Formats: sequence, C-alpha cells, structure tokens
Amino acid sequence: MSHTPSPDRLAEVDALRGFALFGILVVNIIAFASVYYGRGVTDPAFTSLAGRLAEGLVSFVFETKFYLIFSFLFGYSFTLQMRSAERAGEALVPRMARRQIGLWLIGLTHAVLLYHGDILTTYAVLGLLLLMLRRWSDASALRLAAGLILVTGLAWALLGWLQLLAGDTADLVAVQAEAAAALAAFGGTPGTVIAAHLQELDSIWALLSLLQAPSALAMFLCGLVAGRRRLFEQGEEIRPLIRRLLRLALLIGLPGSVIYTYTSMAQPGTGWEVVGLAVSILTGPFLAGGYIAAVLLLFRSAFGGRLVAALAPAGRMALSNYLGQSLACSLIFTAYGLRLVGQVPPWGVLAIALTLYLSQLVFSAWWLRRHAYGPLEWALRALTIARWPAWRAVAVRSGSA
Repeated sequence: MSHTPSPDRLAEVDALRGFALFGILVVNIIAFASVYYGRGVTDPAFTSLAGRLAEGLVSFVFETKFYLIFSFLFGYSFTLQMRSAERAGEALVPRMARRQIGLWLIGLTHAVLLYHGDILTTYAVLGLLLLMLRRWSDASALRLAAGLILVTGLAWALLGWLQLLAGDTADLVAVQAEAAAALAAFGGTPGTVIAAHLQELDSIWALLSLLQAPSALAMFLCGLVAGRRRLFEQGEEIRPLIRRLLRLALLIGLPGSVIYTYTSMAQPGTGWEVVGLAVSILTGPFLAGGYIAAVLLLFRSAFGGRLVAALAPAGRMALSNYLGQSLACSLIFTAYGLRLVGQVPPWGVLAIALTLYLSQLVFSAWWLRRHAYGPLEWALRALTIARWPAWRAVAVRSGSA
C-alpha cells in the first residue's frame, strides 16, 4: 500500500529540496549558536583550529549557495502551480496571490518568534514579482536573471572598494557590545528573544533586499525557465546540460567560493570581506548549479532510487521542516529552552545540525505515510485553493494510478 502523489509532484524536485534543507540548516544553526555571526568579527569560540576548520567548511560549502538552490526550486515549482491551476480550471493570479500572502504571514511569524534571518517574507514578495513576469520569454527571463546577478555583484564590489579606500574596518568595541547585548537577549527570557527579533527586523529586511533578494529573484527566473522546459522530466537528453553545469561549477563556482571563504576568514570586517562577498554573489549561482547537477547524477545512479526515497519526503514538507529547524534551534540555543547560545563549540553545532536533519528525514517519511501534506503545507494549500484539502493520506494499492 502507498500514497498516490499529486500529479504535480516530481520526486527529484522534492528530493533536491530535501537535500537543500541540510545546507540551509547548517548556515542557520550557526546564526543561532553564535551572537557574532554576520558582525564582521570572528567569534572567540571559533579561534581554535577545530573552530576555524568548521568556519571554513561552512563558508566554503554552504554559505551563499543553498538558498540559491531553494530559490531555483521555488521558480520551478511555480510552473507546477501554474499547471495545477490550469488543470483545476482556476484563475492563477488570485490563487497565487493568496499563496504568497499566506507565505508572508508565516514568514513574519517566523521572523518575530523564532529567527530574525527569515527569508520567507522576501520569497513572498518576490513570488508576486515572478507572477507578473511569468509571460516573459525564456530569453528575456534569463537576461534579467543575469542582469540582477551582475548588477548586485558589481554594486557590492564597489561598496567593498570604497570601504578599502576609506580604510574602514569593523569597530571591535562596538561589535563586542552588540554581541554582549544579543547574548543577554537570547539567553534572557522569551520576551527578550522576541524583542531582539523585532529590533533587528528593519536591518535584516534591508540586508535581504540589497543582498539576497536580487539573487533569489534571478534564481526564481532560472527555475521558471527550467520548469517551462520540464528539465526534471527529461532523461538522457539533460546529460549535456549537467556536464556543462559541472564544468562551470569547477571553473567559476569553486574558485569564487575559495575567494569568499578566504576573505571572510582572513579579512573580517574589512572591505576585502565585502569584495569577497561580491565575488560570491557573481559566482555562487554557478556553484549552486553544479550542486544541482551533481545531485541529479546521484539521483540517476544505481542507488539513486533509494536516495530520492530518503530525501523526497523532507522536501515535500520543506516549509514545515524549515520552521521546525528554527523551532528546534530556538529550544536548544535561546531562552525558549536550554539557553546554549555561545556555549557549544563549532563541531558540536554541526553535529547537532546533522542529528536534527536525519531526524527530520525519518519524521517526514513517517508523517507522509499518514498525511497528505506537511502541517504548514496543508494550511498554505488550504489558503491557496480556498477550500480544505485532504488531511489524511489516501492509501492505494501499489502500482495503481
């Protein structure tokens, strides 16, 4: 007996999303564990050799790459939503507008209660832009995507260059005071946690708008084009594209990540760190594309079926898992629970991330054997289609349509 997936469900898309969840978790959990994260100063807890290696691993492999994979998949899934609306005979714009409003409300709740670095509100707004751009030709969409990446990367490079000319560096005393205040807030009470999140919202949204939003929209557009061309439904004909993406990742993406990692670790708080960030903005999409290509090859290998089966359930309920990660991290590191912020060594933080992720893989498979959707996916779908969707999974005989 098995649950019949929706006609719009593509196992490889779900599995890719499940894979990306791990990268998102690794980056976000560092922000929960360290009040120095993103402040331009190395966390004193990361000064040991093990700590520096952990910092370098996260910077090189995960930072600035995995949200791009999620963004690409958002654009791809947008085309599946379009097909679903067409098949149901429903108007796309009201349906997607309701979905984006729901996503924005979930993201705002997430940002206030759990994680000030929430990106769902940004996705909600960008999703409305994607809705307006959906009729653009593939060539126009890809040109806009390239332009967004290029302009954003060059703007940050200019900012870094100006900082180098001015000789500005991070004010160590001010940063330490900010970190101490954050430590007191996140280790205080649930009320001080929420107050800290509210205080940081304006600066976080400004940073997301100037940094992640343009790159995310660019990847939305790439995903839109890929979805219209049904790339994940192709077989051997996609092989040349996979090889091309892997070459670009090796020639452009990996060197860019080396530069980003070196500048963020060796030149924190300086213009060079900003220049390294600019390099990552320009090259990160190539490495993200390489990750997607490499994982697709694994999915289509001899053991790929088992890998897809392990990852796809987590990807099918990615929204619930994303917020579940933040809830778990809040319970571990903040005043909602154990108050371990600033106390867990880097490799311990990564071990927690791996344990949490594996637990989510198991839980997601268990949940979806019994339910049609993840909890938040069910609520968002109810708002999207303006009626109550099925809650329980429908069991059918294996092999039936």
